[in-house]
Amino acid sequence: MSRPAPDGTGGRVRILGIDCGSQATGFGIIESDGTRHRMLACGAIRTRAGDEFPMRLKTIGHGLREVIASWQPDEAAVEDTFTSENVRSALKLTHVRGVALFICAEAGVPVTAYPPAQVKLAVVGNGRAAKEQVQWMTRVLLGLQQPPGSLDASDALAVAICHAARRSTPIPL
Repeated sequence: MSRPAPDGTGGRVRILGIDCGSQATGFGIIESDGTRHRMLACGAIRTRAGDEFPMRLKTIGHGLREVIASWQPDEAAVEDTFTSENVRSALKLTHVRGVALFICAEAGVPVTAYPPAQVKLAVVGNGRAAKEQVQWMTRVLLGLQQPPGSLDASDALAVAICHAARRSTPIPL
């Protein structure tokens, strides 16, 4: 459901960006008309270090359900799991991504995935940008006085901005 733009010039879409992590999963909510973006909320769902992995997944799922219920996004975007030298870490990220996809599907929120390099290219103009560069450009693109509180939150906002810019030609899951 698109929202009318404040100036009456057309629809704005509310996008949930998700940056998957087993210790902290970032989320960012923006409204966008495709060229202008406004941040509504951002943060990170943090898990407890002493919890078993299935409990961490439960915490992440519960947190994403709350974010979706509170902000009612029209669409969602997640970052693809990158290939890592540490196979165990990559598998954990894939599990977290699966939870994110499930929670979005359960809520009826269409979700699109983007490779990390495409997110960085869309936000910074460089597919190999550092996390700090992504955080800085996210602040600039959203017109924020301060950068988002964590790299997890800024990465999630970057995923949402990438989706807003690319949503006319989404990459299928």
